[in-house]
Amino acid sequence: MAALLEIEGLGKRIATDEAGGLRTLFHGLSAVIREPASIAVMGASGQGKSTLLRMLACLETIDEGDVRLNGQSFRQSDIREWRMDVSYVAQQAVMLPGTVDFNLRTVSRLHGATYEERLASELMERCGLGGMPGAKQATELSGGEKQRLALVRSLLLRPQVLLLDEVTASLDEENSRYVEELLLERHRSEGTTLIWVTHQPEQAHRVAPVHWTLAGGRITESGVAR
Repeated sequence: MAALLEIEGLGKRIATDEAGGLRTLFHGLSAVIREPASIAVMGASGQGKSTLLRMLACLETIDEGDVRLNGQSFRQSDIREWRMDVSYVAQQAVMLPGTVDFNLRTVSRLHGATYEERLASELMERCGLGGMPGAKQATELSGGEKQRLALVRSLLLRPQVLLLDEVTASLDEENSRYVEELLLERHRSEGTTLIWVTHQPEQAHRVAPVHWTLAGGRITESGVAR
């Protein structure tokens, strides 16, 4: 049986401060997720944690190597379908112009997925947004509210892999715990694989039995899947 997600020999070059200059961020970076898991990605600033997640979601160019989902390369996949299955949630959430309800519905419509109103309501409640009017303009939300709304949008796609780029960075402790509990529940009930970028060791230990440490363009794995 094919592994759920295979990262094989990834290479990435990025621009330097010098005109036209490039430096290697990753070379030969590899890892395998054989079954649904919750994994924390850690490492010093500048090691490429966010870039790695964006590469897995096909939002950044992959210069070398391959990423396979259930044995199929992203190169042979429909990119729209890939991004439904491997969904990226950014630290700085981008809201579409319009209301909260419009934001929730539009992402499902863009991806050709059925909008599940009951699930949307449940997810909003679980992450502390249950009383938010659907008619409220998304641009009026606080940073933490935007972050949670963006997370709900991605969860409505029911992705196989959810890439979480410091998704609780704008939240207080109480709302961070709501989000952590919601995501871990989706992992247990739906088999959603969670890949969390976090700078908080305490959070990493709460949410993920497996840790990837990114340094020098390589992944070091620690912990045991459970």
